[in-house]
Amino acid sequence: MNDAPAGPPLPARAAQAPDRRPGGRTARVRAQVLDAVRAELGEHGYEGLTMEGVAARAGVHRTTVYRRWEDVGGLLADVLDAAGEDDWGPADTGSLHGDLTALNDEIQESLVVRPSIPQALMAASFRSARAADAQRRLWEDRYARCEIIVERAAERGELPRHTDARHLLIAATAPLYHQLVLLRTAPDPQLPARAATTATLAAAAGAFDRPAPEEAGPK
Repeated sequence: MNDAPAGPPLPARAAQAPDRRPGGRTARVRAQVLDAVRAELGEHGYEGLTMEGVAARAGVHRTTVYRRWEDVGGLLADVLDAAGEDDWGPADTGSLHGDLTALNDEIQESLVVRPSIPQALMAASFRSARAADAQRRLWEDRYARCEIIVERAAERGELPRHTDARHLLIAATAPLYHQLVLLRTAPDPQLPARAATTATLAAAAGAFDRPAPEEAGPK
């Protein structure tokens, strides 16, 4: 079974229904079913998530759910894939520290609200290979969208242009996941800004610089 990676940006809306839903009966059924999955997962966790429970909550026949999603792993994977259909983007506050703090505020909000659907999906991804693959796709998508934070900082002259965006984003957001998911500590309202400060100072000092490529050809 694949393990789900830990630590990338997973903002508050990452596990919510996308804002843009196409029309048609098929799309409506999908929306109803995925909303039901989120609700069931939030109330009962992975262990209590069943195809029958989702079908009943969604108000659709269970054969429809089995035919389209096959199993619980398929439902979880589609919930995660649906999160990537939104138009979310990181806030532009005018500074690297401000952007990272805003991102961390969103992450903390998503992890401390009860029930926390992102936390439930992360836990479920360790039990379902299909969900793990979908979660990895979602995090890759979120990383790609968050690279603009580093690009803007470089354009403002806050960072060298060869700063590794992925490494910086991991350093800025990982403390949230470590404290709230792994250690399960009480939420600290100062943690988002403090983690952003640490990452910003480290980035300015060159901690996330990409190594210079070796010159090609004979010397």
